[in-house]
Amino acid sequence: MMKFRFRRQGTDPQRERIKQELFAFNKTVGHGFPHQPSALAFDPKLQLMAIGTKSGAIKIYGAPGVEFTGIHGDATAVTQIHFLPGQGRLLSLLDDNTIHLWELVAGPSREVGGAKKEGVVTLKHVDSYSLPGRPGIESCSATRVTVLLLLKSCDLLCIGTEGGGVYFLELPRLSLKENQTLLQEPITQRLPDDYRCGKSLGPVESLQEHPQQPGKILIGYSRGLVVLWDLGAGRVEQLFLGKQQLESLVWERSGNLFVSSHNDGGYSVWAVTSGNACSPQPVSSTIPYGPFPCKAINKILWRTSQSGSPVLLYSGGMPRASYGDRHCLTVQQDKEHVTLDFTSRVIDFFTVHSIKPEKEFDDPSALVVLLEEELVVIDLQTPGWPSLPTPYLAPLHSSAITCSCHIANVPPKLWERLINAGKAQRGRQQTHMSWPICGGKNLAPPPKQQELLLTGHEDGTVRFWDASGVALTPLYKLGTANVFHTDCDDPHDPGDDPDLQQEEEWPPFRKVGCFDPYSDDPRLGIQKMSLCKYSNKLMVAGTAGQVIVLGFNDERSDHSVDVSVVDLLQDREGFTWKGHSRLEPRLKPAPFPPGFQPLVLVQCLPPASVTAVALHTEWNLIAFGTSHGFGLFDYHRRNSVLARCTLHPNDSLAMEGPLSRVKSLKKSLRQSFRRIRKSRVSGKKRVITTPTSKVQEANAALAEQEEVAPVQRRIEPRSADDSLSGVVRCLCFADTFLRDGTHHGPTLWAGTNSGSVYAYALEVPGVGSGRACERGGASESSSCVEAVLGKEIQLMHRAPVVSICVLDGRGKPLPDPYEASQDLAIAPDMTNAHSVLIASEEQLKVFSLPKVSAKTKFKLTAHEGCRVRKVALVLFSSAAQEDYNEHTLVCLTNLGDMHLFNIPALRPQVRYDCIRKEDISGIASCVFSKNGQGFYLISPSEYERFSLSAKVLTEPLCSVQLDRPLELTISRDGTTMQPQANGTHKTQMGQAEGQTLEPPSSLSSPILDTPLDSPLSCADLTLDSTGELTVEDVRDFLTTVDEVENNLKNMKEEEGRSPGILIN
Repeated sequence: MMKFRFRRQGTDPQRERIKQELFAFNKTVGHGFPHQPSALAFDPKLQLMAIGTKSGAIKIYGAPGVEFTGIHGDATAVTQIHFLPGQGRLLSLLDDNTIHLWELVAGPSREVGGAKKEGVVTLKHVDSYSLPGRPGIESCSATRVTVLLLLKSCDLLCIGTEGGGVYFLELPRLSLKENQTLLQEPITQRLPDDYRCGKSLGPVESLQEHPQQPGKILIGYSRGLVVLWDLGAGRVEQLFLGKQQLESLVWERSGNLFVSSHNDGGYSVWAVTSGNACSPQPVSSTIPYGPFPCKAINKILWRTSQSGSPVLLYSGGMPRASYGDRHCLTVQQDKEHVTLDFTSRVIDFFTVHSIKPEKEFDDPSALVVLLEEELVVIDLQTPGWPSLPTPYLAPLHSSAITCSCHIANVPPKLWERLINAGKAQRGRQQTHMSWPICGGKNLAPPPKQQELLLTGHEDGTVRFWDASGVALTPLYKLGTANVFHTDCDDPHDPGDDPDLQQEEEWPPFRKVGCFDPYSDDPRLGIQKMSLCKYSNKLMVAGTAGQVIVLGFNDERSDHSVDVSVVDLLQDREGFTWKGHSRLEPRLKPAPFPPGFQPLVLVQCLPPASVTAVALHTEWNLIAFGTSHGFGLFDYHRRNSVLARCTLHPNDSLAMEGPLSRVKSLKKSLRQSFRRIRKSRVSGKKRVITTPTSKVQEANAALAEQEEVAPVQRRIEPRSADDSLSGVVRCLCFADTFLRDGTHHGPTLWAGTNSGSVYAYALEVPGVGSGRACERGGASESSSCVEAVLGKEIQLMHRAPVVSICVLDGRGKPLPDPYEASQDLAIAPDMTNAHSVLIASEEQLKVFSLPKVSAKTKFKLTAHEGCRVRKVALVLFSSAAQEDYNEHTLVCLTNLGDMHLFNIPALRPQVRYDCIRKEDISGIASCVFSKNGQGFYLISPSEYERFSLSAKVLTEPLCSVQLDRPLELTISRDGTTMQPQANGTHKTQMGQAEGQTLEPPSSLSSPILDTPLDSPLSCADLTLDSTGELTVEDVRDFLTTVDEVENNLKNMKEEEGRSPGILIN
């Protein structure tokens, strides 16, 4: 007879209402630098900047907090962007030769934080246009757009093409004015015979409108010819017979001169004179970095200055043989000459200068340079032209991100000290200029609390970011390399100062920017971090087994760092470390700037990468784990308390290290064939055909009438001799009941890759409930911390343990150190029995303490076919009731979806699709906040921020004052674009993000599976961009198809068996 053990309960309307008030999924804003930027534009009237990317995204930035995002329907590269100044409109040219019109449009009023917000503006797609091919020409390359020019009247768009023709579009309706089309034939007829020579003029390279006489434009052809064309009269006014291949043109403000740059690394100045129909020679021609062959000057700007000589700015032009691989931009004024040397390619640049017609001079105040990996702003008003710190768009990946951590509700004192330490680091940059891109108005209410995002990097640095609002602002940078002897020990290295000019060198290079993809030593990489915001203690652990405890100091200090070595192998025979060597600590006193300064260094042996850490500042204890075992260290008394080896006798792979190229190919092949053979045997056993009977038909009818939970998948137990089974995945400190039900005290919990959980009872002097007094009061041993193994749990399927959390008598997680003692949180319930929540990759399970008996569980892999990757306990507050909140368990799986469970009952609440399952790096980099938000990398340089809470949202709310009504333009076909939802990155035409207009995501059933694609997620991400990637992650991704097929074959109803519990 069929057993129905899992029955779904009917939906409770009141509970459904509560869930809608607690949970709602939204992707709110992107943080960091846009991945693969390809275009740049600036609106001098609105003070807004736009960046286009190769994935088809357009991002508009103004004052900090003012952001708008739009995504084209096709993931096609944006090659050019042009603002219609003052109108809040912009044109984008894509690589597929289409032109798109976007507008900033006011949305309906919204209630935010109890206040009604009017005039919230979003970015909408209005229309698109594709230039038709020329009659009689089969190839469309002749009408491929090369350059766009928007006239100052903003009613006409000039389009230069590869075939040399110039076309004109009427704005904003994007209709072609065919009677004004200018082809090459009328131009070539005016050329002298010796210049014509039967050659084509080439593509149109540049179009520039006369600054003083509207309707007159310069047309520059690739061959070198420049034509001054009068639009109104439809005739050539003057010809400039250039001999070198043209790259760009720029007018001088008065309109009497213009400058052309060329592919030979030179530029020429031409005079515009009335009555002279042809100018065969320029006024002057210069190759600034000659006489040897130079690279092309791709773009040049000429800005007049009231102080005297004009400011000349150009990119490229470097000598090919000596500096052909440099990415440079030169700034010249009179005798001042600086070659800005960047670490990534220059995409485009512009100057912020006066545009008022009554002004005689440009007087540039700032230079904004968009690079492939960062944005650099130069102050042109301050002597020396220093760089400005960026309030947003900082390159998160200045060194590759290896881990991250979020800290909510930062105390004001620590926040102020971090800001002061950051200011001390930037003290050498003597500039007081305000941020020049300051358009729009941020309508978002001030944050109720300060939030920190910590990122660990490959070069051994930890960067602190202000994550309280839309703009992710850098606060402070901590370096750990000076604790060790590295290849670069010279503290006076001029390359470390981005604003230090080396005058004796020519060209006069100055390194600018902070993007540095090269690490001095990969062993410095930060793998794990833990910060106590109340005691100002920080713990960082790295790739070579180094664990550093740091304390905050407002003053500079010169001191040596105490070093302790912990051997995790415990002299076990038969194991030889084949990986990298440990970092050599610096034994002599070293200078440490204000901020976090190292107190003690703990070196694990073998020096494998640290995989888990835990910090308890109230007990002065740190715990750390690697692929060999875990250790406990008292950083106050500087002594090692515990070292436990977790290696299995067959764990040879764990001895090779992540930086070793030696791989056990023989063992890998053996395991692969073993898995295939096992799956075939188990599959054959399960393929049993049974005849249809009346009993089965009755059972099927009964199953249709009553809603029954889906059949569980069969989960094969993992082999005990799998490689890397000894990896420590999680560590946890807790004050709970472990030895008996009457005495609670400090404990340490550790979970491994093989499903083992170790629980140690700790005796910390001055902490606990009288156990030391029973042993005879203060003894010699009581002055040191002691650890005794209390419990050992082995999960039956040996699935890796992802997280361990102890729950108090009310079923709530224990508070952080100092929270209860300083009345910063509700004291835990110590009267009722505690329990421990153990989350493995396959299931969630709650055990009672101290007996360690199973109370409740949820088999996520058996029910949903996915594996747990990240787990967090989050406090969700109700959006409708101020005093109502719930602690909820959030699980991120290898399929990229979020599962929410209540605790301790582990009943599924809602499920959301968040990250594409193919985005392995995004899943591995995900980090949760305690208030229901999260971050994950959608590219090496960008975090996507999302919210699972219906109440807590960090989203752009902006307004802009425009020269036109804030209404949507009617497209050419007479229709008005419907408002598109913002804040969620779906590949839909016209999507934009200035706020979130869509209602909260509808609650989904835990068994639904509808993946959500993110167009900004990059498929070619490197697997080492985060420190959380494991062999299991890649293995899961590569075998997704096989797993699905096997799961379908292996589906059968399974008798529930509790995992084995071994209690010592």
